[in-house]
Amino acid sequence: MDKLSLNTLGQHLQSLRQQQGLSLSQLANAAGMAKSNLCRLEQGNGNPTLDTIWRLAVQLNIPFGTLVAPITVPLGENGVQVRLIDQGKDSPQVDAYWMRCTPNTLRLAEAHTPGTQESLTLISGWLEAGPEGNTTQLTPGETLTFPADQPHIYRTHAAEATMVLTITYGEKGDTP
Repeated sequence: MDKLSLNTLGQHLQSLRQQQGLSLSQLANAAGMAKSNLCRLEQGNGNPTLDTIWRLAVQLNIPFGTLVAPITVPLGENGVQVRLIDQGKDSPQVDAYWMRCTPNTLRLAEAHTPGTQESLTLISGWLEAGPEGNTTQLTPGETLTFPADQPHIYRTHAAEATMVLTITYGEKGDTP
């Protein structure tokens, strides 16, 4: 992530944390990270992983897209890039993303909040995705919907895969 995007994310994160009346220590502990790492992130430093950003969104009880909305560049790590396309304003909350996985990628995603579902439509390449132990192989044009409130994977082989991914959060009360 470039310096401007890191600064934007950090300022937005700090604002969201303060709006909820949480201290650095409270949010860091809840997200399973060091207070110093959270402090650096809020100051626009560091290199947060996608899982770290997810955990922070979960602990702030907001959709991932709400945390990353001010960032216009793709977020990525280890062969995966994700960019928010749009956020719905209705209930349940639905976020839409563009996602790309480079060849020979294995992305292990942490469980999201209860009731969350993902639906992905493969645009190009080949992809294996879904909950651990219950994955599905997709070719272009195929769509898969699965519960994302359990650990899940995205796996490519020799070719890159691109997809449109929607995340539907549980009804209010279950929503992050």
